[in-house]
Amino acid sequence: MGMTATQRWVLGVTAIASIMVALDLLIVSTALTTMQSDLQVSIGLLQWTVTAYGLSFAGLLMTGAALGDQFGRRRVFSIGLTVFALSSAGCALSPTIGWLIAARGVQGAGAALVMPLAVALLSSSFPAESRGRALGMFEGLTGLATIGGPLLGGILTHLVNWQAIFWVNVPIAAVLIVVVHRRVAESHGPGVALDVRGAVLVTAGVIGLVWTLIRGNDIGWTSPEILVAASVGVVLVLVFIGWQFRAATPMLPMNLFRSRDFSVGTVVGVLLFAALYGSVFFLAQLMQVGLGYTPLEAGIRLVVWTAPLLVIAPLAGLLAERVGDRSVLCTGLAINAVGLLWIALIASPDLSYLSLAVPLAVTGIGASLAIPVVQNVVLGAVAPSAIGKASGANSMTQEFGGAVGVALLVAVFSTLGGYTSPSFFLDGFAPAMVVCAALALAAAMVALAVTRKAHSDTASPDPAALRT
Repeated sequence: MGMTATQRWVLGVTAIASIMVALDLLIVSTALTTMQSDLQVSIGLLQWTVTAYGLSFAGLLMTGAALGDQFGRRRVFSIGLTVFALSSAGCALSPTIGWLIAARGVQGAGAALVMPLAVALLSSSFPAESRGRALGMFEGLTGLATIGGPLLGGILTHLVNWQAIFWVNVPIAAVLIVVVHRRVAESHGPGVALDVRGAVLVTAGVIGLVWTLIRGNDIGWTSPEILVAASVGVVLVLVFIGWQFRAATPMLPMNLFRSRDFSVGTVVGVLLFAALYGSVFFLAQLMQVGLGYTPLEAGIRLVVWTAPLLVIAPLAGLLAERVGDRSVLCTGLAINAVGLLWIALIASPDLSYLSLAVPLAVTGIGASLAIPVVQNVVLGAVAPSAIGKASGANSMTQEFGGAVGVALLVAVFSTLGGYTSPSFFLDGFAPAMVVCAALALAAAMVALAVTRKAHSDTASPDPAALRT
């Protein structure tokens, strides 16, 4: 059965909005070197252009979904697009790194309103029998952001300037807002109170931990500032976990973790995205600082790393159905680790692109196998009534994992390398990639605890016990 005109409009609007939001993580990667040169900042400050976006996005993701359920999904979706557009303009107009980081944080908040409500609006526009097909098309289109992000960032930075990667969002968001109000119907979800305390606790706790990793090299790991930041971060995360057991409507329901596969899949996702975000942060800089390519040349050459997602990811789910989630997930993560370690071992100022292209492709193939399957593991481990909460929790923990991963790799890089020469950059890059490979390998080892057929053999938690 074909889609109606209204359904096609909804699919198009939500997919374009999600592509725009997803692009803004990866599109920055090929512009980082130019941004650092123009703004004259350290790598510690530079990483906040990625981390601020990821932290606010993750911390407010489930709050954004709840706001849409209460006040209208179309309304809050439009507000999110407006916030995203205005903050994108703020990023482009930022005179200093401090303003840019603040604007990126606001941009992440806008993204947290857009992304979950794009899925909710799409789901409410399709009947159950055709919803899966629509969501599959939506995910496939959103996946293009992974492939196109570094390339588009390189094109805009090379042909215009780094500010252009933010300006491009403004007209797109403006058109989307008009189309949403004309073509998308309003919908609401069940009225659920917001877990504001939970959002504040977990976001502040992770910021404390990230701050520790960023500042440790500069002021000393035993300095009072670092000890206080680390202690506060750990305490707030523990308080958040305790609060989730008592909250009437927790943002991360602890009883989801009764399922072994949900627990294991969540840990695997955190480690995988820590490695993924860390490699995104440094590979584009390797191309430019270490090997001397322009932003455009770097973006083109990174396509061999991102393109496998388009081909491999759709096949990963089919393969997992035949041989089991655990086998595909562990294999993908192990391949990803091998590719990252390979890059670390061969990195040198005279490295040819042909020598680098093969391990880049290996890394991309491994990640493309793992990303869709880890989501299958998490969502296949819960009752149907809890999929919404589980999906939001999965996205939130992965984004936090990515933010911490970037901070960890920057700490390793800053200890051993820098930007004064290609060889000094590679002195820090290679160890950072070794840590990246270790994260992927750790994820593979944890994934061994996944049941062979997570989506069919695992007992789901009692739906009545889940707070939704």
